[in-house]
Parts: sequence; C-alpha cells; structure tokens
Amino acid sequence: MTYLLDTNACIELLNERDAPIAQKLASVIPQIVRVCSVVKAELFHGAYKSYRRDANLALLNRFFERFESLPFDDAAAEQYGRPRAALEKQGTLIVPNDLWIASIASEKNVTLVTHNKSEFGHVTVC
Repeated sequence: MTYLLDTNACIELLNERDAPIAQKLASVIPQIVRVCSVVKAELFHGAYKSYRRDANLALLNRFFERFESLPFDDAAAEQYGRPRAALEKQGTLIVPNDLWIASIASEKNVTLVTHNKSEFGHVTVC
C-alpha cells in the first residue's frame, strides 16, 4: 500500500506532533509515502506568509526530500472532472485544492492520509 499525505498530515509531521498519523507513518518505510504538487503548493504558501519564512522554507525542503512527489497531470485532471460534476449536481462543493489532491490519489491508486474527513468524505472517484 502507498500513502499520499494531505496538507494537514504534513503539518503534523513537520510540527513533530505525536498524533495518530505520525505514529502510523513511523511504522511504514518512507519509500511508500508520497506528497503531491498541490500539497507542496499549500505548504509553500504557508511558509511564505509566515514570520519564520526562511526557516520554514528550509524545513519544507528537507521534508520534501524524503518523499516522491506526485504531479497533478492530465490523468488526474480527468479524475477531477468526474467527481466535481457529481458534487455540483448534488449541490455539494469542496475546496478545489482538496478535490485536486483526491484526484491525484485516485489516479495514482494510493491511500490518502488526512484528518479532513468533512471535505474528502464527499468525494467518490471513479
């Protein structure tokens, strides 16, 4: 099984919190854990607006070295279109970044690691 970290999971790991996600990931080898370009963008955004910009950017770069990065590519774009159309018909929209992350996870057939069940719980991908 391969895991894709959502932004909130990365933040827990970066802040060295003793959370269930950190405990679980400590039991798996880093080679089966991924981040994606959308999560990286969200984390870079947070670092650039922080008071400790340089330190946070350095921390992110060290963190990202540990994991393979998955892009939002054409295959993920198609995965994005299906659930978004279904959610619009239901009148249930989620944050676009979260839908992009879910689409990458679906297209790459990896397990998404997140605390954000309220958003991701609405997404059914095909």
